[in-house]
This record gives sequence, C-alpha cells and structure tokens, in this order.
Amino acid sequence: MTGPNRRHLLAAPALLLPAVAQGQAQAQGQPHSSYAAGQTVTLVNPYAAGGASDVIGRVLTEGLAARLGANVIMEHRPGASTSLAARQVARAKPDGLSLLMGTIVTYTMAPLALRNPGYNPVEDFAHVGMVTDSIYVLCANPKWQSLAEILAAAKADPKRINYASWGIGTTAHLPMVDLGIRAGVEMTHVPYNGSPPALIDTIAGRTDLMFALLAACKGHIESGRLRPLATCALDRAALLPALPTVAELGFPGFRVGGWYGVSAPKETPAPVLTQLVAATAATMASPEARRVLDPVGMFEQPSGPAPMLGRIAEELRLHAALMQRSGVVPE
Repeated sequence: MTGPNRRHLLAAPALLLPAVAQGQAQAQGQPHSSYAAGQTVTLVNPYAAGGASDVIGRVLTEGLAARLGANVIMEHRPGASTSLAARQVARAKPDGLSLLMGTIVTYTMAPLALRNPGYNPVEDFAHVGMVTDSIYVLCANPKWQSLAEILAAAKADPKRINYASWGIGTTAHLPMVDLGIRAGVEMTHVPYNGSPPALIDTIAGRTDLMFALLAACKGHIESGRLRPLATCALDRAALLPALPTVAELGFPGFRVGGWYGVSAPKETPAPVLTQLVAATAATMASPEARRVLDPVGMFEQPSGPAPMLGRIAEELRLHAALMQRSGVVPE
C-alpha cells in the first residue's frame, strides 16, 4: 500500500462526516449482530507491554468481553510510531474480530511524519470512537531541577541534552521539537518502541527528559525516580495542582494531549459496527472504568464515529502546520 496523498488526507475527514452519520442512522434500523460465544476478538495495542496503554486496554478488553459475549484479548504490536499495529488492523478481515486501539499518534501524526505509513487514517478504518484523553507531564531524570536548568544546559552545549520518545512523529517527539524551537535550543532525539523503555532510560539517566502520560509516570514521580517539570495542558491539572504548565514557564499556548480511539477495518458491516459503538461507549462510561481511569488522568470522551472523525480532521491540520513550522520532514 502506498502512502496516502497528504492533501487528500487533510480534506477527507470533513467530507466523510455526513456519510458516517448517515451510515449510523441506517444501522439503527438493522438487526443487531451477535458475537458467538467462544469467538475471539483481538484488540491490537500499538505499544509495548507495561505502559499506560495497558491500563486502557485492560478496561476495554474486560468491558467489551462482558458486553459482546465474546473472548476479547489484547495483542501488543509496537513499532514504527504505531503504524505496524494500524497496518495490521487495516488489512484484517472486516468481521469485527480485529480491532485497533489507536492513538492521536496513529491517526494524526504518524501518517504525516512517516513517508509511507502504509495506511490512511480516514479511509482504511471504520471508526468506533474515542475512548479517553490524557494528562501529559514533562518529566526528567532527578539530576535536573527544572526546565530552565535543562534549557540553559542545552544552550551552553548544543545537542548535549537527550530526550526520549516512543517514535518519530509522536506526542513525545513533535512537541519537543516545537519546545526546542520556541526556546532556541537543539536537543537530541532518542526514539524507542514504546513508553516503558523510554521511561526506563530517562530514570537511568541515559536520556534527560521526555513527555509522558501521567498514567505511565505517576508511580515513578511519587517514588522520586522521575522529577516532574510541568504539565502540558493550558491549565493546571486538578490531579497535580502545584505543578506549573509549560505555558506558565514561558511558552504561551504550548499544549500536548493524548487521546485513544478504537477502530475496525473498513467495510465492517454496519450492524457489527453499531454493536461495537454501543459496547465501547457503555464500557468507558461504566463506574468500573471510571474508578480505574479517572485517578490517573484519563478522561472520558464523546462516543461514536463522528466526534472521532472530527478530532482526526482538526488535528491532522494542526500537526501538518506544526511539522511545517518545525521543519520536520517525513522519514
């Protein structure tokens, strides 16, 4: 599969929104499909085991299994900035048994940052809906006391400071490029196949700092293995009220977010998609899910395909502009 035409990619989501709404309306009048007992549904996780994605994945697999009456398992498929997992599901049989737990990276960054991602985030999937958005934290090895100290070191010795990410064109990579440009410093990018190994090397001091989901770094911060420097929303996080935002530290408007969504292969039958939409929405709204996700800063999002396609369209435009401003070219 060749890489998507980027001009078409940016225009397509808005064009598809009416079609998605119409398809969902038609599906309501069709009989509900049933997952047979004993069938196995595979939820493909684009990150390595042990990270924040496992928390969401466990909530989804347990909730979907209870609501679909099927066996739902999670399969880790890390690599290539989440595009390996996306390609696997995009090419799977459209029978509702292969699902992608994609992210903001999968749908709105990797398709722009990779020369040949091997999938189109709009045209190659039947989107089920967003499931959560997350708090991001800029954290560092404890040898660093503040973001100002790190940036001063980077100015004094260009490329001395190493930052970790979980791949090219991700929410741990592009925002750091943006921060470096705003601060007038050059830092060295060290990509990993997932958040856990990136965090391990930052804790060990092999890399200096990184952006991380609160769910992934919270325990390390509480134990003192990582030092939180700032949160990455425009307003302070209620879970970390004493921690300033990156915007407060001299970079107005700076923001990093990280949402997750669920998708099936394109041409998944409408009755199957309707059942998946309902089961996913009910899972994420359940008290069981909220007890697990809210304390680690993973918040419920609007359900269904249309809000997800709208978010994809908006952020494809934003990230294309960021790449152009930052001088990042597809690799």
